[in-house]
Amino acid sequence: MQTCTGKGDLEMNMLRNLKSLLAAVLFVPALAFAEGGVHLDPAPDVSNDPAALQNGVQLFVNYCQGCHSLSSIRYNRLQELGLTEQQIADNLMFTTDKIGEPMLNAMKSEEAKKWFGAVPPDLSLVARARASESGTGADWLYTYLRTFYRDETRPTGWNNLVFDKVGMPHIFYELQGIQEFDGHELKSVKGGKLSPEEYDKAVADLVGFLVWAGEPQAKLRKTLGVWVLLFLAVLGVFAYLLKKEYWKDVH
Repeated sequence: MQTCTGKGDLEMNMLRNLKSLLAAVLFVPALAFAEGGVHLDPAPDVSNDPAALQNGVQLFVNYCQGCHSLSSIRYNRLQELGLTEQQIADNLMFTTDKIGEPMLNAMKSEEAKKWFGAVPPDLSLVARARASESGTGADWLYTYLRTFYRDETRPTGWNNLVFDKVGMPHIFYELQGIQEFDGHELKSVKGGKLSPEEYDKAVADLVGFLVWAGEPQAKLRKTLGVWVLLFLAVLGVFAYLLKKEYWKDVH
C-alpha cells in the first residue's frame, strides 16, 4: 500500500484545496466532451495494480473529495483494493464518517451552489460517462487532468485544452507545476513537486481508481463473460449432435 497521510494532514490538505476552489466564480456541473478534435492520450491500465489504485483513492480523498462525492462507493468497499478496514478508517475518513457510509463530499449542496453557482458533480460514473468514439472515459480524464494551463482571462486563472473555458481550477498545480498554451502546444513554465513522469503516474492512478469506482464488478463481469461463452460453445456442440441424431431418419 502507498503511504497515506494522517487525518490531520488530510483535513489541512482538503481545506487548502477548498480555498483554491473558492476562486471559481463559475463552476460547470459536469465535464464536457472535448471539442475541436483534441487528441486524447491513452490512459495507462492500472486495473491490476492494487498499489496504484490505493494511491488513486488517496489522491481522490486528499484533492477531490472536498467538492466531489462518490455516492455509489461505500468506504468499506475500498477493502476490495487491498486496504484493511483500519487503514481506511485511519487514513481516508474523517472522524465523523462511518465505514459503511458512502464517500460523500465535505461540502453541503447549499453552500456549494452559493459559492460556485452550481453543485459540483458526483464522480461515481464520470469515467463511464466520458467514453466516446475518440477514446475511453479513462483517456478523457487522463488527458483532461494533464492539460490545464494558465489563462488570465478566466475567472479562476486556469483553462484546459480538453475542456475549453473550464470552470474548475487546476487543483493539482502544486504537483504538476504551471503550463502555458501558445496556441499550438503546452509549455511548462514552472515545475511542480513532481516530475512530469511522476505526475503522469499520479494522474493514471487517480483515473484508474475512478474507472474502478464506476464499475467495481468489472473484472468479475468479464470473467463470468468468458465462462458463459465457453458454456455456450460446449452447449452448441451438444445441441448440434442432438439435432443431427434427431433428424438422421427424416431424410
